[in-house]
Amino acid sequence: MKQTLKSLLPIAVLLALWQAAASAKIWSEYVLPSPERVLRAFTTMAQSGVLFENIWVSFCRVLTGFSIAFALAFLLGLLAGLRPNSSVYYNHIVEFLRNVPPLSLIALLILWFGIGETSKIIIIVLASFFPMFLNIKKGLASCDPKLIEVGRSLNFTQGQIFRRILLPNALPDILVGMRVGMGYSWRAIIGAEMIAAAGGLGYMILDAQQMSRSDKVIVGIFVIGIVGYLCDRLFSLAIKKALHGGVDNSWS
Repeated sequence: MKQTLKSLLPIAVLLALWQAAASAKIWSEYVLPSPERVLRAFTTMAQSGVLFENIWVSFCRVLTGFSIAFALAFLLGLLAGLRPNSSVYYNHIVEFLRNVPPLSLIALLILWFGIGETSKIIIIVLASFFPMFLNIKKGLASCDPKLIEVGRSLNFTQGQIFRRILLPNALPDILVGMRVGMGYSWRAIIGAEMIAAAGGLGYMILDAQQMSRSDKVIVGIFVIGIVGYLCDRLFSLAIKKALHGGVDNSWS
């Protein structure tokens, strides 16, 4: 109970400061709408179904891109973790792409693929691939060689060594990479939707900004944070389960 109160205290303080600033009219309603006005906008959008439609559109895009990115990251991470010498063929390309912000490619992707779903999915894949790849690679490569020797002494096949030794050892790192990758996915898709989309949370925020509805903009920001937080908590619980209790907030 005390822990819950402590976690709610900063939120209550921020809401109180927000309400005080809005009541004092330090800024206009256009710049800083009151919490009450934002709540009314949220209620209206939720009741009309527009809010949940946009959440669903963004969630489907994130899930699709994230799944593709995980499949690619797992395959390349498997190669990098089990065959380190092969990195000479792809390491420079991976490092180059890792340092290029995905949103900087939007203009080219729109020229190549249009403003449909493909360009947005590619943005998500590029954003979430690298943290998952690096963690999968680390998890597989950091397995204690003595454990592998024990497996060989028990006449394990390569497949059995992977399933019974390497994969369980790498699982915490894989889950942490997925947790980070999911956060990157939400950041990337919102940016992509704000530039070229006909639906989604990013589109909703941009449309509200063009209509001078700062209350709806704030609703969109809060919804993104809440949905992202819930996704993160799911991965946090998965990590905790994989670590059999482990450290709840471990990112290492």
